[in-house]
Order: sequence, then structure tokens, then C-alpha cells
Amino acid sequence: MTLKLHNFFRSSTSVRVRAALNLKGLEYDYIAYVLRKGETRTPAFKSLNPQSLVPALEREDGSVLTQSLAILEWLDETYPEPALLPQDPEGRARVRAVAYMIGCEIHPLNNLRVLGYLEKELGQSEETVANWFRHWVQETFKPLEQMLADSPYTGQFCHGDTPGLADLCLYAQVWNNRRFDISLEPFPTIRRIFEELDRIDAFASAAPPRQPDAV
Repeated sequence: MTLKLHNFFRSSTSVRVRAALNLKGLEYDYIAYVLRKGETRTPAFKSLNPQSLVPALEREDGSVLTQSLAILEWLDETYPEPALLPQDPEGRARVRAVAYMIGCEIHPLNNLRVLGYLEKELGQSEETVANWFRHWVQETFKPLEQMLADSPYTGQFCHGDTPGLADLCLYAQVWNNRRFDISLEPFPTIRRIFEELDRIDAFASAAPPRQPDAV
């Protein structure tokens, strides 16, 4: 029995996990859900994840892992090659800081549940919702660009010349930004790293347009 990834093609958190599975060379069954149709709010899915969120990674023994950052750390501890985190504590802290800037500062404010609540429950227009999304991306991308550009630890990728945890989050977020026409022109270091990552098949094959449920 292989791993089963319960996910949605456009979900940035799902992109992170797909790319990590690819990097680790792990085979998995791709199980797609349409979030706007409520397919993750069924009793069957809630038995996998009571939060009704993707991704959920079902292991060979039937147990289920949730929350993409936790899944990524589990993958790295269970399948250590290639490593997603550096060996030194300072490097690990830096990589986690970059990943958390995206995963904990941008994503919670801009995920589908929040955008849907703004529009449907609070009566905000599509343009207002889009501006909300752009604002919170830029609030984090501006300091992130500076941190990456100024650090001697930034190499070909976010940390050195090997893609890792931070790159998984950055790559997925840039794809998410495209839905709202967020230019990378003000963020040349982020753009360069994204372009480097997009040349790697493990990342490119995890991108939203390349998934079987892409519409």
C-alpha cells in the first residue's frame, strides 16, 4: 500500500507536500477534492481530518497526518534523504523562520476559508478580497525579500544550494500569488529562487496547472 495524498490542485499547502514527496522520491496515490463544492466537509473526509482541510497524508497503516508543515517535518524525519533542513541548529532555525513567514503569516490570512468569509459573510466585493490577499502577501514578501537578499546564507535557493523546507513554502506561495496577479518585479531574489525551483522536476510537476484535477 502506498501513501495517499488527499489534496486539491490549487491549494498551496498541497503544493508543498506534493513537491516534498517528489523530492523524496516517494510514490503516492493522488486523491483530489473540490473545495468550493464542499467535498472536504463530508463525514467521510472528516473521519480523515476533522478540520475539513487539505492536505491530509494517509500512511500505509491507515493513520492520517494533517497540517502541511507537520507533514513536511514527518517526511524529513522518516525519509531523511534528501534533507529538507540543514544539519546545524542556526541553519535549521533560519530555514524554519522563512517557511513560517509564509506558512504562519501569509497563509492563515489568505486561505480559501478566510477569503470566502470576507466575501460571503462580510459582504466584501471580489476586488476588496483580492486587495486583502495582495496586502498580506506584500506585508511579508517585502521583509522576506530583504532577508533573502542580504543574507550570506542565501545561495541558489533560500538556504544554500539545496532546496528545502523554505523553498517548498516559497514555491507554493508564488503559484498562489499568480491567481491575484501579484508581480515579482519588486522581489528579484524571490523571483530568482522561484525560477530556479521551477527548473527542478520535483517542483515543476507539483505545480497547480500540472495536476490531474486542474481546471
